[in-house]
Amino acid sequence: MTSEQSVKPLRVGVIGLGFGGETHIKSYKQLPNVEVVALAGLEEERLRSLGATYAIPHLYRYYEDILERDDLDAISVGVPNYLHAPIAVAALERGMHVLCEKPLARSGAEAEAMVAAATKANRVLQVVFNHRMRGDVQTLKQYIDEGKLGHIYYAKASWMRRRGIPGSGTWFVSKEMAGGGPLIDLGVHVLDIALHLLGEPEVVTVSAATYNELGRQGRGVDKRAKKSGSGSAYEVEDLATAFLRLANGATLLLETSWATHSSASDDFGVTLYGTEGGAEIKVKNYNWEDTLRIFTDVADVPAEITPHLSRGEGHLAVVRNFVAAIAEGNWSAHNGHEGLRRTRVIDACYSAALHGREVTMPQR
Repeated sequence: MTSEQSVKPLRVGVIGLGFGGETHIKSYKQLPNVEVVALAGLEEERLRSLGATYAIPHLYRYYEDILERDDLDAISVGVPNYLHAPIAVAALERGMHVLCEKPLARSGAEAEAMVAAATKANRVLQVVFNHRMRGDVQTLKQYIDEGKLGHIYYAKASWMRRRGIPGSGTWFVSKEMAGGGPLIDLGVHVLDIALHLLGEPEVVTVSAATYNELGRQGRGVDKRAKKSGSGSAYEVEDLATAFLRLANGATLLLETSWATHSSASDDFGVTLYGTEGGAEIKVKNYNWEDTLRIFTDVADVPAEITPHLSRGEGHLAVVRNFVAAIAEGNWSAHNGHEGLRRTRVIDACYSAALHGREVTMPQR
């Protein structure tokens, strides 16, 4: 950015009226020198309400109209998964930076098109992995980077719910609109946390299985969920498990569900086993206090460390990093590559489950 550009406010448009869209708006509103000037979404009453609540001057029903504006620097995408790629590619081609809710896309092919568009346009493309911004994850990451766990050779990552299908008939349960079930919805979050903590190792092979046992019976639905859409048949898995072999010799077990007969409520976390120590993060119903345990030896006696934790900033930290990346000017370093890697792994998991065999990841 030139010095003249750097003092101008960053002008942002938000597409999507649900939790993601509103959370982005709230985050932008907390940052200096950022203006949310436009909002788009189909639900007219909700559109007017959010526009009034957050003093957004320009409201549009269709995302195509917001992308026609020539005064926007960036777009936030908080809509169903099937719209991520077309909206992001169109925005990037018009010279806008893009912050996209997870997953980056429904498939590796769509994610590759998004990254290619960001690279060609030399614009920032980032995906929202807000849970890596939690205090427990950041504390553990620092501990790992200091070498205190040694070589981490085995990891487990899970997000399990007992009754957590996001609404009966919503877009979340449509294979076409969502791309999959809890694996692409929740699993991508804990996959991101695990790979981030492990230092971004390459995934070499994937074995996986998916199940649709409760969802197809109409069981396990979260009746409090207020997700958009109605009338979709239940076409996705309600539980998935995967085993990943990593290039550094480590392995990762991934498990995720929307519905199980289990003790889970809405629980996620990671477990790491290293040569010098181990660690586990256990989160129940999004709590953040007392969630991290680190296991080591002191004077050859087993010891347990329970660090004091901050909550972390979640979406606000993601949005702040997005704005900082734009201001930094080295946009080629932020072209969505991490989101693409996660999407390729999720793709491989679904392929391995479909064909009942281990899948080798293409090395890029």
